[in-house]
Amino acid sequence: MRILIAEDDEVLADGLIRCMRQAGYAVDRVASGAEADVLLKGGQTFDLVVLDIGLPQMDGYSVLRNLRSRNSRTPVIMLTARDQVADRVKGLDLGADDYLVKPFSLEELEARVRALLRRGQCGVNPQLSCGALTFDSVARRAAIDDQPLELTPRELALLEALMLRPGWVVSKEQLLERLYSYAEEASSNAIEVYIHRLRKKTESAGVTIRTIRGLGYILDQAAR
Repeated sequence: MRILIAEDDEVLADGLIRCMRQAGYAVDRVASGAEADVLLKGGQTFDLVVLDIGLPQMDGYSVLRNLRSRNSRTPVIMLTARDQVADRVKGLDLGADDYLVKPFSLEELEARVRALLRRGQCGVNPQLSCGALTFDSVARRAAIDDQPLELTPRELALLEALMLRPGWVVSKEQLLERLYSYAEEASSNAIEVYIHRLRKKTESAGVTIRTIRGLGYILDQAAR
C-alpha cells in the first residue's frame, strides 16, 4: 500500500516516513500543498494521505477541497497544531476522515492509519491466504500455519502484491511500485533479491513463487 505524506516540518516528516516504512508501506513525501495537489490530481495512486493543514503555497484545507471535488474517496488524516474545535470541524466538513492534533505519538498515527485502511476494505476480506501462508493486509502481519513469519517491510509489501493476485502474473514494474516511493531509485535486480529471500522464508508454507521470464512472478500453491 502507498501513502502520501504532505508535511513541511523536516523532523516530523522524517519520523512519519520511518514509522510508515517500518510498517511496510511505500511512502512518498512532499513539503508543500502545491506539490501534494499536483500528485493527487496526477496519475499516481495513493491508498491514504497524511495531510498537514499549515502547508506553504497551498494549505491543507485547499488540497483536501480539491481532492474531494474530483470525487476521490482516498482516506485523509489531517495534522494540525491548531486545537480549536472550529478548525477540526472545518477539516471534517471538507471531507477529512480523521484528525490528529500535534504533538501526537507515532504509535497512535499508525493505529489510525490501520483503522482507516480497514474501514476502506469493508466488504473485502483483509486476510489473504495461499496454502498455509496467510497475510493480514491491515495489521501487516504474515504467518505460516498461524506462526508469525519474520519479514522486512519490503518483503511484506512484496508478499502482499503477490497474494493479492494468486495465480496471476505480477510484473516487476508493479512490484517496484509497491516497494519504492516515486522518488527512490530502484532496479529490477532489487526485486530478484527480495524474491529470492521470500522464497526461502515461505518454502515451508506449501507455496511457490514462479518466475515467468520477461513477464514477472506468480504465487501458486506448490504442486503435490
